[in-house]
Amino acid sequence: MGDFRRRVASSRFARAAALPTRIRVVGRHDLGVLTDSARWLTRSREHTNFTYDLQPLNREHLSWWVAGVADVPVDEVRSYVRELEEDDDLVRHVRTMTQESDRRGLADSEVRFGRRLGWYALVRATRPNHVVETGTDKGLGSVVLAAALLRNGTGRLTTIDVNAESGYLVTDRYAGVVERRLGDSLALLGEESSPVDLFLHDSLHTRAHELAELAAVEPRLAPGALVLSDNAHATDALMTWAEQRGRSFSYWQERPDRHWYPGCGIGLAR
Repeated sequence: MGDFRRRVASSRFARAAALPTRIRVVGRHDLGVLTDSARWLTRSREHTNFTYDLQPLNREHLSWWVAGVADVPVDEVRSYVRELEEDDDLVRHVRTMTQESDRRGLADSEVRFGRRLGWYALVRATRPNHVVETGTDKGLGSVVLAAALLRNGTGRLTTIDVNAESGYLVTDRYAGVVERRLGDSLALLGEESSPVDLFLHDSLHTRAHELAELAAVEPRLAPGALVLSDNAHATDALMTWAEQRGRSFSYWQERPDRHWYPGCGIGLAR
């Protein structure tokens, strides 16, 4: 039987002979995607900026990645991740403000942080004085960053968006450490006078715009600043910029748990 299989494997009939196995493999994968898609279509309200939990192993990979980037023990990072996941005040705030928002029909009341766990842990581990985020949207990332700054007891966040209706989650005590700026990110980054310790690109996800934002914020970066991209899974903008500036680049890939979307990631230059 072994000799027969080797002869078939080396013949022109090999692909046809393997077809049943190939169908089972791809069918199992596609069935999983279809199941997750059907669950999302019937239970979720989101149509963009999807939220989800991370697969448990992916969550652990994130902790190790942040530990390496921030040069802190991995147990410290794990404690920051748990800290955000167990922040009942933040969860209640997001749920309440979502239910009171005019956009509640397009937002889930279940609070899921995904890769924002990494944003939070990086801010907790590196304790930046000034964080700048482009692309506020509803403000989930903004209040996560604000929660980290509040835990640190120091620092502030500047978040930029062109949409006047953005940032409806940024209220109450979280608004106390956040400055919301409305307008074109390139113009507003050029006006920024305070040194930027951590920059996060999460606005228009095109290579050209990301490079333009990096060029605009570069003169404002503090020594040792971290530069993050929420678009590094789609373009080489941050890694190209990092190489040209003599910076190191690293990347962590997100793996959503029971969700059809394949995930984004966090690109980081330092």
